[in-house]
Formats: sequence, structure tokens, C-alpha cells
Amino acid sequence: MTKGRLEAFSDGVIAIIITIMVLEMKVPHGETLSALLPLAPVFLSYVLSFVNIGIFWNNHHHMLHAAKRVDGRVLWANLYFLFWLSLMPFVTGWMGENHFAPVPVAVYGVVQLMSAIGYTILAATLIAANGEDSQIAQALGHDFKGKLSLAAYLAAIVVAYFSSTVSMVLYFAVAIVWLVPDRRIERIVKD
Repeated sequence: MTKGRLEAFSDGVIAIIITIMVLEMKVPHGETLSALLPLAPVFLSYVLSFVNIGIFWNNHHHMLHAAKRVDGRVLWANLYFLFWLSLMPFVTGWMGENHFAPVPVAVYGVVQLMSAIGYTILAATLIAANGEDSQIAQALGHDFKGKLSLAAYLAAIVVAYFSSTVSMVLYFAVAIVWLVPDRRIERIVKD
């Protein structure tokens, strides 16, 4: 499989994930703005998940741009990553529908954590396929933000049982850290 096919497949899966998430939001019964208020937790969950999926997509795009070749390990790592991302519509809906109850908030964190681990595995397989001296290896370096994100997700999962609000703050904080695209790859890859 070529790198282009992998990118196209991943883009398609991510587009479907976002589409499913928005279709899960139900139209309110009523024509006033107050009819929207009960949907606030669902909408907030959707916004957080949309931003997170957008961040993963953006960084996935940059990472694949820096890679020159893919192999079977990369394909499986990418599928693992996409599997966890594909669970986002479910946990997003569950968390929003249950007004950020502790268990759905913790499970949301598990899916975020596993998606981030999947992304980390994908990065490692891309480095292995392209070599330790490759552009992608140079660009990804030690990935401090990635390690920090994993720790924050893990903390948010544990904290959810004591304070869903603090967990949500941690999830939003990770998203804010990643809103700025990863410039390491852009500095290395000049085409």
C-alpha cells in the first residue's frame, strides 16, 4: 500500500467519525432558544470531541507528510489508532447524554488515552519504517507534548470518579495544548 492510500483511507474514516458524531445530536422539541438548553452537555461533548478529532487528524496528516514509506506494521498501527478514534462518537454521546457523570467521563478518557497511545505507536512504526535518521524521526524527537498528554489523560480518568469537572478541564487543557499544530514537522519538511 502506498502512503497516499493510507492517507486517503484515514481521511475517509475520520470524516465518517465526525459525521456520525454530528448525526447523534438530536433536534430539540420546541422552537425557542430555551429548547436548546437541555442539549448543552451534548453540544459541549461534541465540541470537545470534534476539536480532539481535528487535532489528531491534523497531526496525523503532518506525520504522514514527513514519512517517505509505509510498511505492514504502519498499516496495522494506523488501524489500531483509527479503531480507538472510531469509538469517539459513542463515548461522546454517552458523556453528553448523562451530563458528565463520572463513569462516562472516565470512559471518554480511556478512549482519548488509547487514541493517543495508538498515535504514539503509529509514530514509532513510521520511524522504524523510515529509519532513525529520517525526516520523521528528526521531526518527532522526544515528543514531550505527547507524553504530557498521556499523563493528563491518565490523571483525568482517575480524577473522574472524584470530580468530573476537573477531568473535563484536563481534557480541554490537552486540547488547548495541541490546538497549535506541531511545528516540529513543518520545520524539518520543507516541501
